[in-house]
Amino acid sequence: MTPHRSSRFAFLLISLSLALVGSALSHDKKDWPVPEEARTMTNPVPLTDAALASAKAIFDESCANCHGDTGKGDGPDAAMYSVKPADLSDAHMMSEMTDGEIFYKISEGRKPMPPFKKTLTEEQRWQLVHFVRTFAPKPAPAPAKKVARAKKSAAKKP
Repeated sequence: MTPHRSSRFAFLLISLSLALVGSALSHDKKDWPVPEEARTMTNPVPLTDAALASAKAIFDESCANCHGDTGKGDGPDAAMYSVKPADLSDAHMMSEMTDGEIFYKISEGRKPMPPFKKTLTEEQRWQLVHFVRTFAPKPAPAPAKKVARAKKSAAKKP
């Protein structure tokens, strides 16, 4: 290989690597815009044991291969994709998402995740919203004394 050819090959290799990294980064969970009207939707399906059982069956059939049995994004098919499935057990991430955002993402999908709006009913997708929330532990409320002390010390600062 001539020096000119090898530098062109190196440039091509670096460009391809940067493109792949950019593609992976563009799939960051924070980079999944949800329309405001979808974000503000509220779940019309009551949270019941029957709804959760129905959603679990759907999750096991359609979602667990990528998201894993416990929602950690570690399912048997997860490794075959360049984009890691969302860790639904991440309490911080899940607490920042509205039910409407989760419903939108289930409905619309984003490669490699397929859209489910044509294969699942609206009720099934809302049931899944309830179910995926069971993977993330609820953050413990701050003790009342610590909150009161924090407010007092904040008020004293100029």
